Amino acid sequence: MTVATETMTEQRFGAEPHGGTLINRQVIGADAERLADEARGLPARELNARELSDLEMIAIGGFSPLTGFMTEPDYRRVVDEMRLANGLPWTIPVTLSLDEEQASRVNPGDRLALTYAGQPLAVLDVEDKFRRNKEHEALQVYRTTEEAHPGVAALYREGDILIGGPVSVFALPELPFPEYRLPPVETRAAFAERGWRTVVGFQTRNPVHRAHEYLQKCALEIVDGLLLHPLVGETKSDDVPADIRMRAYRVLLDNYYPQNRVLLAVNPAAMRYGGPREAVFHALIRKNFGCTHFIVGRDHAGVGSYYGPYDAQHIFSEFEPGELGIQPLFFENSFFCNRCGNMATDKTCPHPIEDRVVLSGTKVREMLRSGEQPPATFSRPEVAQVLVEAMKDR
Repeated sequence: MTVATETMTEQRFGAEPHGGTLINRQVIGADAERLADEARGLPARELNARELSDLEMIAIGGFSPLTGFMTEPDYRRVVDEMRLANGLPWTIPVTLSLDEEQASRVNPGDRLALTYAGQPLAVLDVEDKFRRNKEHEALQVYRTTEEAHPGVAALYREGDILIGGPVSVFALPELPFPEYRLPPVETRAAFAERGWRTVVGFQTRNPVHRAHEYLQKCALEIVDGLLLHPLVGETKSDDVPADIRMRAYRVLLDNYYPQNRVLLAVNPAAMRYGGPREAVFHALIRKNFGCTHFIVGRDHAGVGSYYGPYDAQHIFSEFEPGELGIQPLFFENSFFCNRCGNMATDKTCPHPIEDRVVLSGTKVREMLRSGEQPPATFSRPEVAQVLVEAMKDR
């Protein structure tokens, strides 16, 4: 059985996929039926929510050039050098683990059914089985071994043995936001239909407030289109839920953005909170979706105080110019300045902090819980109203 891939040779619209080939690990039609029948008779590995997101991203090509979960050569080099075994830049391990008891029953050459909520979704051809050092991985990838870091905590919950190999995906469960769940082949087609040769991607796991809007519109001055690409995979429990965020994005785009310059689609990936490494990872994902540019603001993909405010920008200098194949756009922290009368950053505003509207996430959540809208200089009233109503409902 073969799984189709689409080789992108000449790219008229958008960026070339990472590695040159847009991967498709989805099996359809009669082949899918045969594989589903086979999967029911295979040993099964139940996926968690994060692993399901990874499986979907592999299947649709969001993680191109990966065709499955990482084998040892890729894993080791990604952890230590931020590259795949073939030298291609890659910063976050994409792995599938087993505990000791499970691993005793799985060997290279086996075929394993991957299930979610008991439903068979894919078959993994096991090419490799190896032991990881989770503390080493945590320190290299997240720059800390503290379990208070959500990415490290998720890593420590996994098994010590990793299995790797290509996946063949014959089904995916019904997932939220189907109308916005556009795989890379569809976002690329949408860019071509709109005539967008240059597209900037924006990653968010939060509602879009005035500061984010300012960055996006600055970028829109120099490119043809914006892909607003919120992450809807697993996030921290105190992050704003994805369904609320999607309502907020829609009301913002309908009222304040030119309709022919923006595409809203969801990124199925799970959040790692990996700061600098995840910033590069997010850029490569958006490259696969067709973006030529990617916005990197203050503390991208950060959490707590584990990373410096601009570490996620500095890491891009560790790669050769043009090597990543997508152009990062670096922005300072933005805010509304009462004296300037508009949005600004430290680069453009000379006024002291007391003239600036700067609210912490904690303060905004407190205001929303009490039914109080943040000022219009911080959040568009329509967005704030969606958030206030959602807080009341919950």
